[in-house]
Amino acid sequence: MEQTKALNALEPFLALSKSASSPRAASDLVTQATSAPNTFVFAELIHTPNIQKLRESQEYATYLTLLEIFAWGTWTDYKGRTDLPKLSEKQHEKLLMLSLLPLARSHATLTYPALMSALDLPTPRALEQLLTTAIYAGLLTATLDPAHSVVSVTSVAPLRDLAPGSLPALQATLASWSNRCDSALQDLELRVAEVRKAAVEREMLRRKKERALEVMLSLSEDKGKGGGKARDEGYEDAMDIDDQGGSGRQTRGTKRGFAGGFSGLGKRLG
Repeated sequence: MEQTKALNALEPFLALSKSASSPRAASDLVTQATSAPNTFVFAELIHTPNIQKLRESQEYATYLTLLEIFAWGTWTDYKGRTDLPKLSEKQHEKLLMLSLLPLARSHATLTYPALMSALDLPTPRALEQLLTTAIYAGLLTATLDPAHSVVSVTSVAPLRDLAPGSLPALQATLASWSNRCDSALQDLELRVAEVRKAAVEREMLRRKKERALEVMLSLSEDKGKGGGKARDEGYEDAMDIDDQGGSGRQTRGTKRGFAGGFSGLGKRLG
């Protein structure tokens, strides 16, 4: 939305550029456009024919350089040049606000001393006024913390033009970001697979425990209903199960044999 608003604010100056046929008129148009309150993108104006003709003017060529600094430069770029036109108060404030955007993109949290140094602001109060103006203009969303001299930036409006030759670097940055996203997605998929496997194993263990508990409860109920005989039969059944393949019959036979032997021994003793 901020970008649309900025483009709409530039429209009148694009229309005026068609009639600014002289270098003087074109330079005046640059001054007006960079002083207007809602103009923050200038690439389209830079590429108009009459503004491009400023490059051929020895007297007014610096106005085109000034417009390019407003489009994709910073306050540091301006103060490094001694041949550029002097800025009005409105131009100065706007260039400082535009210079905030790359600073805010580089660091999510910025300190007062760092910003004051980058923008040549004399006091924290001056910095806070500039930040407040930028926030109300929709250039960024930030929270000021005067107690700790920190500015926490949460979003930055896409209101800077791309400098010539910056597209390859931007493409490389996007490619690097895309690769990091792919790697993060792969790691996430592996983690999801591990979590699902662990969940399946936990569910299988839970079901085994439930089945074991059901068997134990069932055996306990059967013993309570059948009394001693049921316990003996259950014991013999358990022996049959443990001694697979006919060994159960041998066990019962052995038990009967012992019983018979004790009976005969009793008769002889009597």
